[in-house]
Amino acid sequence: MADTLTPMGVTEAAPAGSPLAAQVVERLRDLIVTEELPPGAPLRERALAERLGVSRTPLRDALKALAAEGLVTIEPKRGAVVAPFSEAAVAEKLDVLAALEGFAGERAAEEATEAEIAEVRALHHDLLAAFERRDRAAYFHLNQAIHRALVAAARNATLTALHAQLNSQLYAYRWRGSADLTLWTTAIAEHAQLVDLLSRRDAAGLSAALRAHVGSTWRQLRRKGDAGAPAPVGESVDG
Repeated sequence: MADTLTPMGVTEAAPAGSPLAAQVVERLRDLIVTEELPPGAPLRERALAERLGVSRTPLRDALKALAAEGLVTIEPKRGAVVAPFSEAAVAEKLDVLAALEGFAGERAAEEATEAEIAEVRALHHDLLAAFERRDRAAYFHLNQAIHRALVAAARNATLTALHAQLNSQLYAYRWRGSADLTLWTTAIAEHAQLVDLLSRRDAAGLSAALRAHVGSTWRQLRRKGDAGAPAPVGESVDG
């Protein structure tokens, strides 16, 4: 099963700084999401600059941008580290994300153009194809793209910005959830329901379904005992 993220794959929140810093943000975000840089890992500037082939200036800009997203913490004496994993914090953020997506679903059902609805259908079709070939990276990207498309269709710039910032803080958790193939089947069925509700412009139904969908993977991971701290350095997230 393919499970390698492309550097552009998870970009959502707009990074600050130079174009080079933006590229560094994208690459570092991928390394954090896939837990090559696990929670609590020190982000040593010299080693990272050499690894990414950049100078320290764009690297520092990138670390500041990721700190603003909540993926990195910058401590006075220790320097930059990957933000630690907290089950309680994830649960809180998912509660807020569910509320945001529920509102987005209600608005999208009312505001989406036929072209936007067709785009969501096409993304779902591609998601099914990724599911069939067990392409984890493509599945993850398309899953995120569907949610971004629904939020964009709500036509609310503040909502879009808040969703992007919060969702970026949950990428690592959601990537972890995508490691379990048994969860894909449930998610695929839920996405099919989302597409149907959007197509029928059922605002209340789509809002409720999105709220439930956001929390479903978390509930299943907790039942399976996989929602806690991530795998140690060097251990595959596929177990």
